[in-house]
Amino acid sequence: METIEFEHPVARSLLTKLRERSTPPDEFRKIAYRLGFMLAVEATRNLGTLPLTVETPMENTLGEECAEYPMLLPVMRAGLGLLAPFMELLPESPVAFIAMKRDEKTGKADWLYDSIANIQGRDLIILDPMLATAGTARSVIDYVLAKGAESITMVSIVASPEGIYRLRDYDNLTFITVSVDRELDENWFILPGLGDFGDRLYKGK
Repeated sequence: METIEFEHPVARSLLTKLRERSTPPDEFRKIAYRLGFMLAVEATRNLGTLPLTVETPMENTLGEECAEYPMLLPVMRAGLGLLAPFMELLPESPVAFIAMKRDEKTGKADWLYDSIANIQGRDLIILDPMLATAGTARSVIDYVLAKGAESITMVSIVASPEGIYRLRDYDNLTFITVSVDRELDENWFILPGLGDFGDRLYKGK
């Protein structure tokens, strides 16, 4: 596994605002979108391209176009907070969905729903803003690998060292996050973290 801790002053500033307890839901959603767009640019840095000749107002010139767009897979519900900025950058990408809910007593994730088209041989970007125990991440990764995904990039905003460690054995995985936080607490929440991402997106005041 390759781990990328995305380094950018604007990203660090946006993350700080997301962490702030007093940030209201409407502002939280806007900040998450802006940070998500930055992560979308980073996650697509190595997309393959094909040569393309175009005519400018002055002359013909050789440029490039993307050879194939990755499939986007938000893990609901929190992953939906990153879907819109990724679709803004990648409108040609197909979108699949998986819904999971973590049992707060055990820390394990229960599978609720999936809608995934044929991903045989495709590159996949998994969107899940928080990597805590990696229980959800491992379930999703194993599932899409069994369906034939070629390569996987997983994007989170914050991650725990424990979660990253549990993903170490996936050779074809690139993991991108803005921050590797300090640790998990006794209830499997990330510290310092930013709280429950889904609640802060959707529950309102």
